[in-house]
Amino acid sequence: MISDLRVMSNDEIAFNTYEMKLYGPAVAQYTMPGQFLHLRIGEGYEHMLRRPISIADVDLIRNVVTIVYKQLGEGTAWLRSRKPEDLINVLGPQGNGFNVNQYSQEHLIVIGGGVGVPPLYYLTKQLAKNNKVTAILGFQDQSSVFYEEAFSKFSEVYIATNDGSYGEKGFVTDILESQQLTNHPYYACGPTPMLKAIQNKLDGVSGYLSFEERMGCGIGACFACVCESTNQQGYVKICQDGPVLKAREVIL
Repeated sequence: MISDLRVMSNDEIAFNTYEMKLYGPAVAQYTMPGQFLHLRIGEGYEHMLRRPISIADVDLIRNVVTIVYKQLGEGTAWLRSRKPEDLINVLGPQGNGFNVNQYSQEHLIVIGGGVGVPPLYYLTKQLAKNNKVTAILGFQDQSSVFYEEAFSKFSEVYIATNDGSYGEKGFVTDILESQQLTNHPYYACGPTPMLKAIQNKLDGVSGYLSFEERMGCGIGACFACVCESTNQQGYVKICQDGPVLKAREVIL
């Protein structure tokens, strides 16, 4: 579905990290955690490819969707310049999200790194209705930390920073070990090296990974986001088959 959503707010929530709220009738379709929006950037043709950005939260009563992005280049600088009431053209929701009905009365782990944290928030809110949830969130340093308080409303939260300036020094896998959380079903989203480390650490444990890949079309037509897979055809398209996949479905 292609629609125009209107900017409600666009605020910095951590170093170079921004939370944008958009609203419009189309948001009523955004019900599955883990899906993403494909945003048109700019008014002309200088940015031909849309930008995939994960859905961080949805308010179905007010028809408001929340996304979180880092300002890294010209495209996200354009996003940063959007003001309340500006319109953004959106394709979505796209992709396959998280299955929130697989577990009940379980202790589940959600593991996020950097801008892989946001899609896990909407997921955690859903999982916490019927399960105990522990969130492990990894960041570069204290200035990069966000959503700790938001997650704490629905889960136990542990923070890891690379330099130890906040929370536990090290990586999310270190907290999995130190808190003895290596035997619980898990959901993870973040950079590929982090996902690979989690996949190795939790070998044999039921889990799902959400991949952050640069995409072209966002609908499975262009083969820009193909990853090697253990399935019969030998590959998956992250935009179409994912971004959420079973932990051992993609070869990292």
